[in-house]
Amino acid sequence: MTSSYTHDVLVIGSGAAGLTLALRLAEKARIAVICKGELNQGSTYYAQGGIAAVLDEQDTVDDHVTDTLAAGAQLCHDDTVRFTVANSRESIEWLVSQGVEFSRYPDEEGFHLTREGGHSHRRIIHAADATGRAVSEALTNQALKRDSIEIFQQHVAVDLVVRGGRCHGAYVLDRKAGHVRLFRAKFVVLASGGASKAYLYTSNPDGASGDGIAMAWRAGCRVANMEFNQFHPTCLYHPQAKSFLVTEAIRGEGGRLLSSTGERFMQRYDERGELAPRDIVARAIDHEMKRLGSDCVYLDISHKSADFLLHHFPTVKARCLELGIDITREPIPVVPAAHYTCGGVMVDHRGKTDLDGLFAIGETSFTGLHGANRMASNSLLECIVFGRSAADAIAERIAEPQAELHIPDWDESQVTDSDEDVVISHNWDELRRFMWDYVGIVRTNKRLQRALHRVELLQQEIREYYSNYKVSNDLIELRNLAMVAELIIRSAMQRKESRGLHYTLDYPETLPEALDTILDPGHRGGDKT
Repeated sequence: MTSSYTHDVLVIGSGAAGLTLALRLAEKARIAVICKGELNQGSTYYAQGGIAAVLDEQDTVDDHVTDTLAAGAQLCHDDTVRFTVANSRESIEWLVSQGVEFSRYPDEEGFHLTREGGHSHRRIIHAADATGRAVSEALTNQALKRDSIEIFQQHVAVDLVVRGGRCHGAYVLDRKAGHVRLFRAKFVVLASGGASKAYLYTSNPDGASGDGIAMAWRAGCRVANMEFNQFHPTCLYHPQAKSFLVTEAIRGEGGRLLSSTGERFMQRYDERGELAPRDIVARAIDHEMKRLGSDCVYLDISHKSADFLLHHFPTVKARCLELGIDITREPIPVVPAAHYTCGGVMVDHRGKTDLDGLFAIGETSFTGLHGANRMASNSLLECIVFGRSAADAIAERIAEPQAELHIPDWDESQVTDSDEDVVISHNWDELRRFMWDYVGIVRTNKRLQRALHRVELLQQEIREYYSNYKVSNDLIELRNLAMVAELIIRSAMQRKESRGLHYTLDYPETLPEALDTILDPGHRGGDKT
């Protein structure tokens, strides 16, 4: 079997960001797309809500920018927010041209727009409550038609290949064959999603293990604002409902949050009630659960008609019914769950990282769009806008000659097969539990110190294991999750305030100046700028 491949562009990740970039470059380059599992299994596919865009005549770019800045707790980068929002309409038009079928009003004269927390207008374009699936399937279908795009399923990246201050490709594990291949490329794009699997409870699929962030860090790239992990307020609470997210659009359409005693409580925390930004809603739910000693709270939309719920929320309705919950008659049990990584690999408006030849887009990246709290439905928009922008930046340089370099194949001659996989599963479970307990919705200095101590011990074990045994998907993910967990903890320890998604009992106030937390692998420290 081939031990190495050569392409113009290597895209690590097959979600909205990665496929947007690949399709944008399809006429100009030979592209390899690495997919950790099967196609349509990433976070994009499971995104229910929609895409925020200025499409309504009553809405404006300025209003969308203002709402985003407010939700981001003054930490968003104004120029990035405006750049993203200004490109929102064109991005939606491009998705429509790729075959995405968004929901329309009954008269078919326009797209149906809904509203979500933090938005002052109806600006969420969606495909019922399965927008991510519609986007993922449409882009996948387009990519499969392009001869210039080669898709490698069941492949997981191990590490980037860096020579002379430039990225030249990556070592990639072929999961089926059990061997690591060398993928050479002029340009490498990290589009592997976020790191919410660092937490015990998450709305994300299993692949969200921070691979791109960890690889970029090991290759010498800075990361920023890793302390801001968004916890989605409403994940279905049921023993058989693994990672099932209950879309925020339900609250946007009048859904009411109830405590275990049946009382509405959001007005006590924020005058916007259920339409407050996610960080406020998640903390309120967390507080109510702890105050009453309850395992969950409830989201009630049963006052809406059955036809309305079937039309707007068919996925949620069907899944709940499978579990014996009729949302037309009873409230939905929900809990907060780790949902989105607002920080990531530092990039500019074209997705360029600190390392020449390496780009990062989507949830892997830190663009400055989300600030201290991502506003609902801005994430898919970011994927499309920056996927297109990074593609254009690569296209400008694709014809540049590249020096011939000798890059050795992966050497696994000194390692053996492991018969101690229980070590990996145990460490995986321990990591996610202490991250949930110590680095969750509410933090303290003492909890963060404990978490740092635990993650450093785990990393010692992982390094020893990694150096002696053949790599596997589980070992790669554990290694990356431990690395990203350390970055989250160290970032959280540096923020001596509460802002947005980072809430600490030791520093409950917000400082007057909003500064990013930047970690630099060059000195393993960080600073605020």
